Amino acid sequence: MLGNPVEANEELEKITSNYRYHPAVLAVRWQVYAAAEWWEAAWVVSKALCDLVPDCPEAWICQANTLRKHRGLLEARELLLGVVDKFSDNAVVRYNLACYCAQLGLLDEASAWLIKAFEMKNTMPLRLAAVYDTDLKPLWDKIGKCDVLAVEVSLKQAETTV
Repeated sequence: MLGNPVEANEELEKITSNYRYHPAVLAVRWQVYAAAEWWEAAWVVSKALCDLVPDCPEAWICQANTLRKHRGLLEARELLLGVVDKFSDNAVVRYNLACYCAQLGLLDEASAWLIKAFEMKNTMPLRLAAVYDTDLKPLWDKIGKCDVLAVEVSLKQAETTV
């Protein structure tokens, strides 16, 4: 938030040792490292976050985003594939899988993950992001179709609950 990762890191270093490993502090530290593109340090922090709060999908998303930059798309994809079932109600995990797959040229798989993300509740922000997200550029001509499919699925689900 300070716009200067070095200064932000200096502020984080002032936190007492009792709180340095609190998940909220680690999450901010990860944001600082990612903004500075200090991927090795971000990897260590994201791994610690996943160890501390393994049931938090945001921790795994941080780790996957770090892996993407630090080791590549394949490892990021593999990480999320390993936890996607654990977070059955999280659209962002599926959206990120769609992004990774699209960038790897796995367009059918990317489309499937994007549809699964869109099928979930409260995904309008993701649907809007998908139109502009350059990670999904290989799918831009299909995104409208995915969105229509997701709407149709949502309508069918609504009909069965009425």
